[in-house]
Amino acid sequence: MTGRVDPPITGVAPDPMGFQADCVAAYVASWTARGFSPVTIENATGLLDRTLDLLGCPAWEADVDDVDRLVGALAADGLAVATRRGYVQSFKGFYRFLQVRRAPAIESAFGVRLVCPVDEFNASRHVGDESPALAPPPTPERIEVFFGFLRGRIATARKYAPAARDYALFRTLYHAGLRADEASQLGVADAHFDRGPFGKVHVRFGKGTRGSGPRPRWVPMLDGLDLVLTWYLSDVRGRFPDSDVLFPDESGGPLHRGTIRNRLRYLMTLEGADQSQWFSPHAMRRACATHNYERGVDLVAIQQMLGHWTVGSTMRYVRPSATFIEDAYRRAVSDTLGRLEQREGEA
Repeated sequence: MTGRVDPPITGVAPDPMGFQADCVAAYVASWTARGFSPVTIENATGLLDRTLDLLGCPAWEADVDDVDRLVGALAADGLAVATRRGYVQSFKGFYRFLQVRRAPAIESAFGVRLVCPVDEFNASRHVGDESPALAPPPTPERIEVFFGFLRGRIATARKYAPAARDYALFRTLYHAGLRADEASQLGVADAHFDRGPFGKVHVRFGKGTRGSGPRPRWVPMLDGLDLVLTWYLSDVRGRFPDSDVLFPDESGGPLHRGTIRNRLRYLMTLEGADQSQWFSPHAMRRACATHNYERGVDLVAIQQMLGHWTVGSTMRYVRPSATFIEDAYRRAVSDTLGRLEQREGEA
């Protein structure tokens, strides 16, 4: 709980939100001094800004009830445990900066002794505590039904170009296993149809480890994604304002990753699917890993496709279906019987 002391007798206290903005700027400057990449700093700053906006008061005025309210609001909006944890950790890191660098100034100006309101009761659980059984990725059948809806919508939507872009965008997210942020930063020139047997997408701004900057990778256009992108570039992209962005908004600028997430939710609302069948862009990425693994794609290949540093990270994405063992057994037995029949025929 926040501890208060009498404010200073002389002097005028600064504007709290202006003072906090200066603190945020100093906090961001400390990341630069520690060598974090510009992309990491930009993403972290955006998360901190959203967290402080949701909090609705200066950080030093927040108490445990405010943090409880913040976490509860995020949960009510359907944000995953890992996402909620990111918000809380962002606030906790900034509060720690205030304790180390700004505690005397805050106590003098606002009469507040800093005691962090994040405790063991409102700190979100680690992502590993979120049971995969509670949130499995969408099945191949569910994905196909959704894509069928998007295809049908192209012919009936009031605006052809955005509907067609949505179809190409979400096909790319699924078949290439991209993060929403990676897809939002793709350029027209990143589609290389002459690379390899299927063509490849150059993900120039792949997620790197903390402070390392972007980690580019090449992702093959599997499962007909090359045909989808060929159609999109020849018939759809030119209907948007001219720019280098592959999947633009109606002004020609890039779609923000939050816009992609909200767009997917909006489309599933139009689809009329039960909310238990809804999924996020990140769930499509996990579905890509799971479905490719279930049909026999090598785990290391999936790791490279998704841009993970380790196979262990990829394994956390793979959530085989309830009948995966039985299906694998049937395939193994079928292959064995096929070889035996072939030998008997040759004998």
